[in-house]
Amino acid sequence: MAIWADRWLPVIVLSPSVMISFVFVYVFVLITAYLSFTPSTLMPVYRFVGLARYRELFANPTWWDAVHNLAWFGVLFVLGCTVFGLLLAILMDQRIRAEGAFRSIYLYPLALSQVVAGTAWQWMLNPGYGIEKVVQDLGWAGFHFDWIADPSKAIFCVVIAAVWQSTGFVAALFLAGLRGIDEEIVRAAQIDGASMPLIYRRVILPMIRPVFFSVLLILSHLAIKTFDIVVVMTAGGPGTATVLPSLFMYTYSFERGRLGIGAASAVMMLLLIVTLLVPIMYMESRATRNAS
Repeated sequence: MAIWADRWLPVIVLSPSVMISFVFVYVFVLITAYLSFTPSTLMPVYRFVGLARYRELFANPTWWDAVHNLAWFGVLFVLGCTVFGLLLAILMDQRIRAEGAFRSIYLYPLALSQVVAGTAWQWMLNPGYGIEKVVQDLGWAGFHFDWIADPSKAIFCVVIAAVWQSTGFVAALFLAGLRGIDEEIVRAAQIDGASMPLIYRRVILPMIRPVFFSVLLILSHLAIKTFDIVVVMTAGGPGTATVLPSLFMYTYSFERGRLGIGAASAVMMLLLIVTLLVPIMYMESRATRNAS
């Protein structure tokens, strides 16, 4: 009886979770992929029409605006979170005073939903009552900061808000990696006369390479599926200046009644995630094998 329980109890306990995950992830992915080959509009239609929806998608200039915006947003978001998160982690690694309080401060944005974060930044960046008005009221009447209303700069406002919210999480990952480094290695490098910047650049940072891969993996995934913060801050505007693929998919699927095109855009987002993340995972696994 004990042997039976040891063998089958974990299977019985985990089976409901596995089945739910399978149905609500993989089955729905397959349904979405099939709908991208159908003439579905407001409601699903399961008549196969080939690549017609994809041809419509690729002929839609708004889709290419979304891809262009994602390129800007993704690169700046990943780079900004990585750089600021690493700097915060290095600062915390110096065993500064009130480390616990400081850690709570930089992790606080992570506790906020993207809706709350986006609303707060929309207020601050609004020219009518945000940073611009506050600075002008202080006496600098010529100060202007209306990026959120400028089609050429609005995407950078979304980047600022997204980086602010996610940097603390990245810093926590880097700090965990830094705290895992043996202090004897650092002392040995100091005895050899190496400065701390050189130690970090030549010794410590190469040792936490797996953390860099994890950060790149997570941030790339977050960038591609970013939705809430864009809807709250700009709703994709001005014009299509901040439309991202996720917002394009939602708009065409549920607001314009073009479910087939929305499903096609969702499939393209999935392919983009696979195209980006699979090589990253392969490089990390290959580097790990070579290191061992």
